[in-house]
Amino acid sequence: MKGLYCQQNSTGEEITFIFKERENLPITRDYDVKIQVKACALSWTDIKLLSEMKIKKEYLPVGREIAGVVLEVGSKVSFFQPDDEVVGILPLDSEESGLCEIALVHEHYLVHKPEKVCWVEAAGTIRDGLRAYTALHYLSHVSPGKTVLVMDGASPFGTIAIQLAQHRRAKVISTTCSLEDKQYLERLRPPVARVIDISNGKTDVAESCLEETGGLGVDIVIDAGVKLYSKEYESSLKQQLLPHKHDIITLLGVGGHWVTTEKNLQLDPPDSHCLFLKGATVSFLNDEVWNLSNVQQGKYLYILLKDIMEKLSNSIFRPQLDEPVPLYEAKVSVEIVQKNQARKRQVIQF
Repeated sequence: MKGLYCQQNSTGEEITFIFKERENLPITRDYDVKIQVKACALSWTDIKLLSEMKIKKEYLPVGREIAGVVLEVGSKVSFFQPDDEVVGILPLDSEESGLCEIALVHEHYLVHKPEKVCWVEAAGTIRDGLRAYTALHYLSHVSPGKTVLVMDGASPFGTIAIQLAQHRRAKVISTTCSLEDKQYLERLRPPVARVIDISNGKTDVAESCLEETGGLGVDIVIDAGVKLYSKEYESSLKQQLLPHKHDIITLLGVGGHWVTTEKNLQLDPPDSHCLFLKGATVSFLNDEVWNLSNVQQGKYLYILLKDIMEKLSNSIFRPQLDEPVPLYEAKVSVEIVQKNQARKRQVIQF
């Protein structure tokens, strides 16, 4: 039985993905659930974060968002029994590769999959749903009547964030980087209030948002990365299309919340002063925080159990998924995801 793993080179700069023959699974412990994996969604492997968390292994397992059928449960497992259909996110320090036919998972990382949700949708939505809930519910407290700007709204995460904000009766503005993405957002129902196409590099996002809000600014911004430096430091077209951090601060309204995915964000004194004058806040979106803090485990389970799967079952969440890929093509798909070249969520189907 093979699983997919990544291996760092000697300098630690590049990683390669390999299928590795697994030894027999260890004995199912008291709180373990043995799962026959039916689908596994792919997400970027953050080698730097793993290193900071002192998680160093010769072979790092790949594939953490899984859906499957329970084969066997440990003696103290209380939530599941054989033949249950489950979905979950494996912890950062997991020894298990989700890209393997059988996996052992602690019961606290799993929830029941609704019957009418397919395997691919369950696995492909769970992480983006968790990120959207973290950003909009726990970090920025979205509520009816708020205006939310979702950068790169046609991405898998952006799509779910838009749908959650609309479900909470917020007004949504979004940016796109291509004509295809713009057309996709314009087809969403309920409709996005305004789609801002920044593909030509000439559209002023701050000006467009202030115009849409009558000069008041938006209440919540969820970025997809920001420009930290001036133009001469931009190394790629993608960086050129990102808004500058000053633009984000400019378009924020009084008491606004900026939820950033930029882990190395640096604010200059004038930026901080502007945020102070607006009474605005900056929060960092790290969806791994639920796994890293045991005290938050209950909230983590509540989000997964009660909300994400329920909204997927009720078609409130309609994820951006690519066509399912068979396991023997998983290596190619993982490499595409690791290079940030996938525009839709990649899911491996067993």
